[in-house]
Amino acid sequence: MNDSLIALTKDTLGALRDLLPIILVISVFQIFVFRVPIPGLATIIVGSVFVVAGLALFIFGLRLALFPIGESLAHSLAKKGSVFWLVMFAFLLGFGTTIAEPALIAVASEAADVAAEASMIASSVEAKDSYARGLRITVALAVGVALVVGVFRILANWSLPVMIIGGYVLVVLITTIAPPEIVGVAYDSGGVTTSTVTVPLVTALGVGLASSLRGRNPMSDGFGLIALASLTPILFVLIYGIVTQWK
Repeated sequence: MNDSLIALTKDTLGALRDLLPIILVISVFQIFVFRVPIPGLATIIVGSVFVVAGLALFIFGLRLALFPIGESLAHSLAKKGSVFWLVMFAFLLGFGTTIAEPALIAVASEAADVAAEASMIASSVEAKDSYARGLRITVALAVGVALVVGVFRILANWSLPVMIIGGYVLVVLITTIAPPEIVGVAYDSGGVTTSTVTVPLVTALGVGLASSLRGRNPMSDGFGLIALASLTPILFVLIYGIVTQWK
């Protein structure tokens, strides 16, 4: 109990330290640049306390639950010796956490509006909903595929730099033939897909899997899944835009 309390206290101090520069920047601009009183100061202070507390509890929860869960699942699947279940788990983890990501929902909805304004799709509500849903499914599939590829990379000891460089070369080539309206959305999709739940679970999965395999270094082989999960949505969304344009 004492160890947990000490760890939570350290996480709280760390969260406060991380947020302090942001608070200082806003305060300096508000006082010395804009030179106006800060509106709702009491509310802002209370909100800041909640942010620090929430961030500290989130980090504490990651260390207490999500990281051990991800690593234990990776160890169990590796010991089971079933590549099928390992790949299935990786795909479902990527797809399931991404399809419900709030940031992705917001970007997909905005992309549907832009597509309607650009006459890529009809302006009806049904058409926009269909386009946004298709975009979300496309991105979720991309993340699922990225984790599958990442698992095979760890198992087969493929070179991560070669895969990343080759992937971005492919992105640049496909960008030249993709509709201009979808390019920005595609590149932004690489950032919105990695949520606060997905990132620690995926990282723990990679590290746990690399730790379970003989001849693999968790530091050099266990990381890199997030990079793939940020790359593949760009490819998939660019292709999705091309297919939608043809239709």
